[in-house]
Amino acid sequence: MRQFYAIAANAFMELVRQPIYLLLMTTSACFCVFLAVVPYFGFGDDPKLVKDSTLAVTLLSGLLTSVLCASASVGQEIRTGTALTVLAKPVGRTTFILAKYAGLAATLLLITYTNMVATLLASRMAFDAYGNADSLGFSIYLFSVVLAYGIGGFSNFFLRRPFTSEAAFAFVVLTTVALWVVAQFTQVDRAFQGAAVVDWRLLPAGVLILFALWILAGLALACSTRLEVVPTLAVCTAVFLLGLMTDYLFKGAADGGSWVSKIAYAVVPNWQQFWLADALEDKKSIPWSYVLKASAYLVTYVSAALALALALFEDRELS
Repeated sequence: MRQFYAIAANAFMELVRQPIYLLLMTTSACFCVFLAVVPYFGFGDDPKLVKDSTLAVTLLSGLLTSVLCASASVGQEIRTGTALTVLAKPVGRTTFILAKYAGLAATLLLITYTNMVATLLASRMAFDAYGNADSLGFSIYLFSVVLAYGIGGFSNFFLRRPFTSEAAFAFVVLTTVALWVVAQFTQVDRAFQGAAVVDWRLLPAGVLILFALWILAGLALACSTRLEVVPTLAVCTAVFLLGLMTDYLFKGAADGGSWVSKIAYAVVPNWQQFWLADALEDKKSIPWSYVLKASAYLVTYVSAALALALALFEDRELS
């Protein structure tokens, strides 16, 4: 287990230190908050448009992160010979793949957390045609972002620490503080809605999106054992788009008795099980019992994806 934890921790830190990871983390989170200060004239549905858009940004940024990080964590190490060096020690290929996935899952957890912080803040800042943009809340959040980058620069210049990881961890902490400050110490009155509050119903929706990203990470890890970055991105994007249409393409035929459709419906991940933004309409909420049931689907599919990754990596030539 010591080798597992060492490889997982090393994989996590290597991915966090990637400049593209910090760029994706900050741009996606800032874009989520920016969506809350744009007038939509949505006939009273402006807050809902903001929430749906921020959840979509969280999902799409996580898709790109999972593919790029999986390729950097496994594919690049295979090409550079680092994987061969690690496996030359008393480390099995199974431990190597599972530890790499654990590190990848941790990076996705971190970026999804920052995006959900931005989503919760955006849910409070969202306004309709009768309100005004929350300039104070937006300014506080931007100040936390600039301060995080400043801390990363200070640590790099004076303490000789990696800029990207220091800025990423500072970004996580300071944006969380920004959400707390805006929610507790600022007040905004929304016409016909009362005082603006954080929509905590988004939390289970964010957890379900994280589950979907962990499944995508498993598929991306399996692809990265054999493919380069661009083919991996193409395969994962195709699976993602196909998974959005599984109910339309396969469910009807599967219910009709077609065994081919039944197999396809079982093999292709159904992302509609994890995208429940529409369930938040009319002050409804997503029950945590459903999240628990979805976790069983997560465990099953990730196990299958990692089994595929191990099968592809077992006879992979590393020299």
